Formats: sequence, C-alpha cells, structure tokens
Amino acid sequence: MTDNVLTERRGAVLEVTLNRPKANAIDMATSRELGEIFTTFRDDPELRVAIITGQGQKFFCPGWDLKAAAAGEAADADYGPGGFGGLQELRGLNKPVIAAVNGIACGGGLELAIAADIILAADHASFALPEIRSGTVADAATIKLPKRIPYHIAMELLLTGRWFDVEEAHRWGLVNRVVPAADLMIQARQMADELASGPPLVFAAIKEVVREAEDMKFQDALNRINGSQFETVERLYRSEDQKEGARAFAEKRDPVWRGR
Repeated sequence: MTDNVLTERRGAVLEVTLNRPKANAIDMATSRELGEIFTTFRDDPELRVAIITGQGQKFFCPGWDLKAAAAGEAADADYGPGGFGGLQELRGLNKPVIAAVNGIACGGGLELAIAADIILAADHASFALPEIRSGTVADAATIKLPKRIPYHIAMELLLTGRWFDVEEAHRWGLVNRVVPAADLMIQARQMADELASGPPLVFAAIKEVVREAEDMKFQDALNRINGSQFETVERLYRSEDQKEGARAFAEKRDPVWRGR
C-alpha cells in the first residue's frame, strides 16, 4: 500500500482516508489500491464497518484525476476490483460503509460517497457533478441519483453540473446528517462503533436484499426471500446469532453477536 490511501483499524472498524494532496483526486493506481482495501475489508471476518473520508478539510474527493487523464490515462481504464474508487461495483460487500464527507465532493468523489450506505457531511461540504464540462458522463451517478432523490432534481444536477451546498444535499435526502466539521469524524466513529456492535449477519442480509431487490417488484423479491434464494438470509436463519437474539430477548439482556 502507498501513502495515497491511509488505513487504520480500530477494533472492528476500518478507517480509509484518501491522502493525495492537494485535492484527493483518484487516478488508476489509487482506485486499484482502494479496491484491494475494500476487498480485504469485505473478506475479513474481524472487520464489520468501514469509514471512507478524505485528508484535510477542503476536499473529500473531486473524483477522477484529470491531470492523469490529460497525461493519457483512459476514462475506461481498469480501475481494479470494485470499479472506480473501489466501492461502486464490489460484489458481495455486505458490510456497512459510512462516508464522512469532509469537504468538496464532486464528480467521481460524489459517486464514491453515494456508494456508501450512510453519508455524514461537514457543514462546509459542497457537491457537484461537473462531468459535462469535461466531456464525460457521470455514469454511476446517472444510474443512482434519480433513484436516491427526486427525479427532476437529479436531472438538473446531472444536466447543469451546478454546485449545491450541504444544506441542499440534506434537504433532498442525499446526506443523512450535517455536522460541524470538528465533529465529523467523532460522529462517524460513534456511528461506526454502534454498527460494529450490531448483528453482522442481519446487516449482511439487509444489504443483499436491498441491493438485489432494487429493480424487482415487491412480490418477486418477497418470493425470493420465502423461497430461500438469498444466501445471507438463509445463513442468518440457520445461525447461532439468530438463536442468540431470541434468547437475549427472552432473558432481557443485550445479545452477544458472533457473526456465525
């Protein structure tokens, strides 16, 4: 690993920090490194939650490194496991990921943030999808954004590339919470610790069902659950943790989750 991406394990929580001055832009090598990091996170049974953030207070991430592009790096290059930024296309990532947006998140940086499950944003953060100005398409955002916020707002942001502040992002439901910059990582860590103490097999089932059911009709998705067609749901219902949850409820105590 390089200094372009910093990682720190805090118990069951993995913190991942983009560290490419001045703006934390992502080139092909950095994207591949992020993919390897999140693949390791996915496959490590001791890790339960990840936080992705940026170094400094000005930039979370502006997305694709246009200087690398100008030097010949192709927009459709092999960005490694998980696609651009390591999260967009990573198969089987059934653990919670929190984005702690510490500043500007535009282009692929905004796409990286919305690839997370929960987004906390500093009160000075700002956002944009300016790909139209560089002759490219914000592909992941074009697919995801109209499903996350009102269609007409998403289309305006995609078609104009205009900037919008954190309060507007919160108003449209794009971010979960706006916090003072000094408290961003404090609150992100508190949330990560809360999730890390929760039932990992339940979280895995939730993530798989949400992901797979996104484009399915309700009854079709429910039939898949009832037909034992979701691996994570079946694993949960046959697990020690499922029995532990019932025992803890009956005994009026906190459950001890073991992930098995």
